[in-house]
Amino acid sequence: MIEIKNLSKTFNVNGGTVDALSDVSLTINDGDIYGIIGMSGAGKSTLVRCINMLERPTEGSVLIDGVDIGLMNKQELREERRKITMIFQGFNLLQQKTCLDNIAFPLALAKVKKAERREKAIELLRLVGLEDKAKVYPSQLSGGQQQRIAIARALATNPKILLCDEATSALDPKTTRQILELIKKINRELGITVIIITHQMSVVEDACNKVAILDGGRVVEEGEVNSVFSRPKSSAAKRLVYPEIEGDNDESFVDLQRIRVVFNGALATSTPLVTKMAIEKNIIANILYASTKSIQDKLYGSMILGFDRAIDLNEVFDYLHSIENIYAEVLE
Repeated sequence: MIEIKNLSKTFNVNGGTVDALSDVSLTINDGDIYGIIGMSGAGKSTLVRCINMLERPTEGSVLIDGVDIGLMNKQELREERRKITMIFQGFNLLQQKTCLDNIAFPLALAKVKKAERREKAIELLRLVGLEDKAKVYPSQLSGGQQQRIAIARALATNPKILLCDEATSALDPKTTRQILELIKKINRELGITVIIITHQMSVVEDACNKVAILDGGRVVEEGEVNSVFSRPKSSAAKRLVYPEIEGDNDESFVDLQRIRVVFNGALATSTPLVTKMAIEKNIIANILYASTKSIQDKLYGSMILGFDRAIDLNEVFDYLHSIENIYAEVLE
């Protein structure tokens, strides 16, 4: 278990101070894939670097299995970091070494025998699906393949925790999904706790079971991914979950009443919701924004609907809330 308690980090900049993190407290259970999401400058990368003490917190503590790693001496911390490995957006592979040697490099630093580290590296190449790339150099690989090698290298020391700092940000959507599937496989088969730092909501949706949202260096919302994303409470969470509506300031929308409809596993039907509402209740709605997807005949996502001022929204809510796994709220 990882316990982050009242953690703050202040940087001295140009004679002044900047509070990158302020009183952050989180609990990450063994086996979680925990997402930490926020816009640029929210403090995500600073937080992940504090977890392994690459950045020393100004205040607060990080406990791993009940041990405050901030109190460890250099040797103890060096040993602990072998259990807390990290992958990055830029892969950080050694270009002059083969894939096999890149993966074996942490074991060489730990003075593991050559035959043993070679055997381990081959095993990890097999795990990430690149056993045929042992003698290939990083420059000969695609971005997704390089990230797989970086993941294999991170696993060389049998870590308990894998930190992913924007690890898929440089990849295309298809490759991102493949890397996230690999991370989920590693979590499932090896029991490694994963912390994913990202600004992409889709990454958290696809891979994580828990999420914390950072804004201005503070945790503004946290919990189960489905719960947080289906009913975001903070303004920062709403900005992430519901993008700005194109045409929001269009004069044609000024006089409309607007509501947000969230689908969290509602049963999909052949007749669209707006059409059904018009047929069954004679309530006409304008679709101002929609982002939904159907997964195994269930609907997920959200929609912004606009209604004439003459329409009683209580009737709209009565209709919508009669449908299982749909939530609706008025937009100001």
